[in-house]
Amino acid sequence: MNYISTRNKNIVRTAAQAIVEGIAPDGGLYVPQSFPTLDAKEWEELYAMDYNGRAAYVLSKFLDGYTLEELSDYTQDAYARFYGDDPCPLTALGDGLYVLELWHGPTCAFKDMALTVLPHLLTAGRRKIGAKDKTLILTATSGDTGKAAMEGFKDVDGTDIIVFYPSEGVSDMQRRQMITQAGENVHVCAIDGNFDDAQTAVKSIFTSSEMADKLAKDGYKLSSANSINWGRLAPQIAYYISAYCDLVSSGKIKFGDKVDFCVPTGNFGDILAAYYAMRMGMPVGKLICASNSNKVLTDFFSSGVYDTGRQFYKTVSPSMDILVSSNLERLLFEISGRDDALTAERMAALKSCGKYSISKEELETLRSLFDAGYTDEQGTFDTISEVYGDYGYLVDPHTAVAFGVYNNCKSDRPCVIVSTANPYKFPADVYEAVSGERVSDAYAAADKLCALTGEDIPQPLSNLASKQVRFTGSIAREAIADEVLGYIRGKA
Repeated sequence: MNYISTRNKNIVRTAAQAIVEGIAPDGGLYVPQSFPTLDAKEWEELYAMDYNGRAAYVLSKFLDGYTLEELSDYTQDAYARFYGDDPCPLTALGDGLYVLELWHGPTCAFKDMALTVLPHLLTAGRRKIGAKDKTLILTATSGDTGKAAMEGFKDVDGTDIIVFYPSEGVSDMQRRQMITQAGENVHVCAIDGNFDDAQTAVKSIFTSSEMADKLAKDGYKLSSANSINWGRLAPQIAYYISAYCDLVSSGKIKFGDKVDFCVPTGNFGDILAAYYAMRMGMPVGKLICASNSNKVLTDFFSSGVYDTGRQFYKTVSPSMDILVSSNLERLLFEISGRDDALTAERMAALKSCGKYSISKEELETLRSLFDAGYTDEQGTFDTISEVYGDYGYLVDPHTAVAFGVYNNCKSDRPCVIVSTANPYKFPADVYEAVSGERVSDAYAAADKLCALTGEDIPQPLSNLASKQVRFTGSIAREAIADEVLGYIRGKA
């Protein structure tokens, strides 16, 4: 299977090329030329597999040129780094409500599900295409991607990684995870803007021929660990397929029964993976897109107009503090009938005017597939408290956003709420929600939360306070390109 750009279908790449490049040269995102589907026999085989086997099999449907055997090796190695018996357990709360826990990995966030696999895919991809240059992973993060990407790529041969994050837009735990990151090939720097500023600057570097020439002189080519990279997005499809398999194999549903999925999202990658799972044949009722106070996606699904000309809010769910949802471009490409020229036109309008609109017919298509809603700040705190009170189940602020939206969008179908981070990544806010007491120090709040609830602090977070700080840099958003070049030249 080959891959094409959402903005120019004449740009065609193999799976390995698409993963190594990360983003198309025209700024578009790579998508499969066609979607593979799973037949009844394949579903039966998937039921009997463990998660590693399911993930490898799903990847094999998309990644021609990678054998099932090597993909199985990659998933086995990646998920051996997770704690517990299952990388993504499905927890039943009752009344047809389930939680898919995606935070049992080395950084306690859902990004680990893909970013422990991506280094294997990228390294193998470089080998398959005969790449001689080193790969520079350039990534903007709203909190979790940065740490997960650096943890995944630390000390990987032939690869360096630079992460930019908004200086005031991540939690204390997220910041501490990044600035204490080990590895000789990693670098992280704060910027004075928000995530959209960082993402825009990083994307401009990817499409700059001048930067490409400068990096090439130092022996580097760019790639990405954000979900704009197909190699980052593809592994996420697997956990939706696996969740559905778990429901069937446990007798909760019969194959063919439709299930809703409620997904907290900012950059639209996580819920897009659910859409791709549906395209593969997974029975879905509705995909529920849950936003926080930065509800640009909620308004888009309501009106058909995507408009970034609005106030930006810093919230207690910082990984969703995003106004430019990059992966929505892939969905626009699909609902437009894969019209690359129209997709390019809309992305140009977004860049120049900060907005675009879709047709009435396209909006009706979206509404047949998706529901959308948002949970504001007070609602997030209230929901953390309510979920703990009702179920004895502790959730982080992002998962709480999804619970809050689910309460307004619930149907008579079973629903899986996607839980994207361990609550101890945001201990001050979670502790305040369940106790009514504000403790500003994150480590003290974690200890109090543990004492109150009996929920253990996961090891990757419990020793953060004692780790040495390695990165203290902070720059203006306009200086990102200079920071990249400075790092590369410092490596020479």
